Amino acid sequence: MSARPSSRPTESTAQTLTDIVSVTYLNRDNCSFTEKNGFLGLRATIDKREASLWEQHLTTDEAAVGEKQELVLDRIFLSRAFPFEKPFEYISVFDKNKREIGFIRSLAEDFDETVCARLMRELEEAYYCPVIQRILSVKTQRGISYWQVQCDFGETTFSLRDVYVDMRKIEGPNGELRLLITDVYGNRYEIPNANALDRQSYRRIELFL
Repeated sequence: MSARPSSRPTESTAQTLTDIVSVTYLNRDNCSFTEKNGFLGLRATIDKREASLWEQHLTTDEAAVGEKQELVLDRIFLSRAFPFEKPFEYISVFDKNKREIGFIRSLAEDFDETVCARLMRELEEAYYCPVIQRILSVKTQRGISYWQVQCDFGETTFSLRDVYVDMRKIEGPNGELRLLITDVYGNRYEIPNANALDRQSYRRIELFL
């Protein structure tokens, strides 16, 4: 009887997986953030094996040591992996061509207070979400719902293709019901607690809850 093949990964298998999946974690030790004309930039130390991906953005003075090289980008973008559950943890950093440069585990733990505040502000601007204070009317025609609402910046209107898909419900620990709404153009709106709305506003969306 032949022996059963081992389910444990061999050294060669582990090495292959490492070659395929490579994550660069960014922190205060290997990068710094810059700002020019209000745009966020980055100077980071990367593995020279990745240099071919960033050739035009590498420093030319060969200042890096050993297997490392310095990468300089004038414009970067931040993206949340868990935008609702962990808004300031697990942040992907991309260049203007949407190529991922690296990953930040935690803004508060990986950077000092000043840098953390700047990155938080960048995220808040990118994920700006007006707060709906009152719902003035909701009308549905041919499956599309048309909303007129009072937001923190004033009155506005928007439409949803499918309210049951475009309105995400999140229940809080104290009974609050947070609603995250995305309209047909991808604009986001928030109702922090539907249960705290005035009676008329609540009745206009009660059917969807």
